[in-house]
Amino acid sequence: MSNPGIILPIAAPSGTGKTTVCRRLLEQDKRFVFSISATTRKPRKMEQEGVDYHFLSRTQFEDYIRQGKLAEYEQVFENYYGTLRSTLDEALAVGHILLLDIDVKGALAIKNLYPEQTIAIFLWPPSQDELLRRLKGRGTDDAQSIAIRNARIPAETKLAEQFDHQIVNDKLDRTVEVIMTIIKEYTTNDTNT
Repeated sequence: MSNPGIILPIAAPSGTGKTTVCRRLLEQDKRFVFSISATTRKPRKMEQEGVDYHFLSRTQFEDYIRQGKLAEYEQVFENYYGTLRSTLDEALAVGHILLLDIDVKGALAIKNLYPEQTIAIFLWPPSQDELLRRLKGRGTDDAQSIAIRNARIPAETKLAEQFDHQIVNDKLDRTVEVIMTIIKEYTTNDTNT
């Protein structure tokens, strides 16, 4: 029997470190591949189609919504962002571990569509103070953006119990080790069934 693919959405409040965790996982194991999202926003300088995003026109994206070609999507200001079902299906077919750096609602939408193949992970920050320190330390958000991100935290954390695993991201190496252990248990259990 070939190795089954796994969909691994990782969600967390902004500043928790999920992007750093995802990068480390990609370095750790060649089975990991990163999910490329679709968007209607225009490519930025140096961004490439199929590498950074799948760039779609608004009409095409809305057609995909109607045709059920998206596993999840959301509209952020005037642009759509989402995950193509074909991306998920292709990764599962070849036995990859598809890593998604995604928001909470998107992760749960994918878990609902692919319940047997998805291991949804919610990352917690070590504390609210540490989360604020990390957000400010990134230097990418102004005070208003940080306030908006903080306002979303209660709604995001309320949904954490719907995830398969919750991990406090206090030490990067430990967090990655815990996720790798979860993956190993899942793949071992799957081959024994």
